[in-house]
Formats: sequence, structure tokens, C-alpha cells
Amino acid sequence: MRSRDRWLLAGLLLIVFGAAVVGVYSFKSHPYPGANDFYSRWSGVKSFWVDGLDPYGEEASLAIQIGIYGRPVHEDEDPGYFAYPLYTVFLLAPLAPLEYAWAEAIWLTLLMGCLIGALILLLDAYGWRPGPVWLGGLVLFALFFYPAARGIMLGQPGIVVYLLEVLTLWALVKSRDGLAGAALALSTLKPQMGFLFVPFVLLWGLRERRWRLVGWFAGVWGGLMLASFIALPGWLGEWLGQLGNYTSYTAIGSPVWVLCRVYLPFLGAPGELIISAGLVAGMVWAWVRVILQGRMDEFGWTAILTLTVTHLVAVRTATPHFVVFMIPLVFYLQKLAEAGRQRGAWVGGLALAVLLVGLWVLFLTTVQAKFEHPAMYLPLPFGMLIVLLLSRDLWRRAGALTPAQA
Repeated sequence: MRSRDRWLLAGLLLIVFGAAVVGVYSFKSHPYPGANDFYSRWSGVKSFWVDGLDPYGEEASLAIQIGIYGRPVHEDEDPGYFAYPLYTVFLLAPLAPLEYAWAEAIWLTLLMGCLIGALILLLDAYGWRPGPVWLGGLVLFALFFYPAARGIMLGQPGIVVYLLEVLTLWALVKSRDGLAGAALALSTLKPQMGFLFVPFVLLWGLRERRWRLVGWFAGVWGGLMLASFIALPGWLGEWLGQLGNYTSYTAIGSPVWVLCRVYLPFLGAPGELIISAGLVAGMVWAWVRVILQGRMDEFGWTAILTLTVTHLVAVRTATPHFVVFMIPLVFYLQKLAEAGRQRGAWVGGLALAVLLVGLWVLFLTTVQAKFEHPAMYLPLPFGMLIVLLLSRDLWRRAGALTPAQA
């Protein structure tokens, strides 16, 4: 693409983005402010930059609660703590001075852009060039898939982390190790979404001597940490303290927790521990094959298995985090679309519709007083685990998400 064409495209995208922001502000964020998951972060960042407060402190926490509830939080309510690494204040700084309605409008538009951007990267990484009908269906799926749409409604930063994880995999496929390392470092914005994925990629990078990958990760993450300690030396202890209180006001744990405590209560804590340990052990076996035995044809499958296990065993997760399952779903939809021409297209389209509608039906038939039922935590992660275990050879034959040679 010529330089002039790039500038024209950038200008067009900027116009579309601006129009979308105005639309979201006019029809959603101004008349109906919400997106509480974003508000807690935005309010903490505003407290830091505008009010000069510690975002983990009592004054900043009270400001968050008043903004959400109009009063201090009750004992049985989510206190809405800032609860993110301090370097969040650098990433969201441009939104701090804005009126919340405008900040929310910009943020929600960015989240929709992240979902579409991640889809484009995935299509390119898999080498899929779908026709107009398929592409339109995939865009709608990317925006209205239950975890994605719920994430938009809540203003969930996990959607940004999803894009960064997709960008990491895409960059490795395209032999852009520096970009992969930088994206991986930024993805630590929400550590529970990548606490297994990050070490897998880094250990592989060390073993394969991908020094640009490791170096850029160390540089970007190290820079964020250094800036954080300079800005607020005691932030780490305060952040960990808020994380330690997290399970005291959240009713639902990991999908394995839901399985063992809600649906199979006779398993209890021992069963949860055994199942989680078994899942991690299986994941480590896959790591050994890729990292130590050099099975590069299994890298993509192992990366997705790692993300799946991450969201199965994390002490606390949320259904918007399950948007990461778009990564393997796009691969499977591609294979369905390519199978048997017309018949494959019909099967793929049906699968798309079932995935799109099924989770919403489950939500609407189980929702209790506007809260998700624990059942929402089971179908995607456990279903994806089963599909992955049955399709390892398919990933190997396709060479899906295999990193390019450095």
C-alpha cells in the first residue's frame, strides 16, 4: 500500500471512530452511563492524575463507590476497588480529564475496535480470506458473541488484553518478535488472563533464542514497572492487598470451582485441587513437547490449550474474559467453511448461529436478579477443552499459529 493510501485509510478510520464515539455518547453513555468495570479504572486514574490521590487508597475507593452507587458500599456489595497494576494510570491517562460520559463513549468504541481488529489479525494469521457473507457474519459474531457483548456492556478491559494476546500470536506468525514481546508485556494489564500464557511464550522464546521477543518484553514491562515505582513506591503491596480481598466479595470462582462446588459438591475443595492440578499437568506436558522437544507444529494448539487451562483454573475469572476463545473458534469456523464447499458453508453458518444465540439463551433462561448464573461459566472453557483434545492433529496438519523462523 502506498504512503498516500495509508494516510487516506488512517483518515477514514479516524472519521469512522469519531462518528462512532459521538453516536455512543448520544445514545448510550450520556443518557445511560454505566460500564462499571471501566468506571472503577477510570475513577482511580482520575483520582491519581487530577486529584493527586493514591488510586488504592480509601479516598479514591470511596469516590469509585459514590460514582457507582451514589453512596459508600454496603458490606455485601462489590466495593469497586481500582485493583489493577499501577501502570494502568499511564495507559488510561488521556481519558482522566474528560467527563465520564465522553470517556465511556471513547472506551466502548475502542473495545468494539479491539474486537474487529482482533478478528482481522486472526483471519490473517490463519490465512483465511472469507467472502463477503462469511466476513459479515464473522464481524457480527465478533461483536455480539456473548463474552464480547457482555464485555462491551461492562467496559471490560479484558477485551484489550484479548487483542494484545491475539497481536502476540499474529506477530510471532509474521516474524515480528519485537512487536510480540511488547504486546505480551502490555497484556499483563490484567494478569489473571495470561498468568500461564505469558510464561509459556517467554520460556519458548528463551529456548529458541528469540532475543527480540524476550528483550522487548523485558524492556516494556520493566519500563512500566519502573515508572510505577517512581510514581507510587508502595503501590505493589497496596495492589496485592486489594487482590487479596477480591474473593471476599465475589460469589463465583473458576469454572473448576463452579463444577466442584455447585454441580458436583461432593468433590469439594479436594476435587477442585485434583482437577486443577491435572489440567496444569497436561498443559505442562504440552509445553515440554513444544519447548524442550521442539514440536513447532504443536505451538498453536499448545498456546490455545494454555489459554484454556488459564481460564479453567484461575482463582477468579469472568465470562467477558472468555472472549479469548474467539481465537480457536475462528480456526474451527475456517475449517468448517472450507469443508465440502456448499455443505461446509452451511454447517459453518449453523455453528456460527448456534454459538451466537446459544449462550444468550442460556443467560436469559438462568439469570437471577440481573446476575449471571454459575452455569454461564461452564460451556465455553470446558467445551473448548474437549474440542482441543479431539483436534490436536487438525492443528498440527494445518500448522495453525506456528511462529515463523526468526
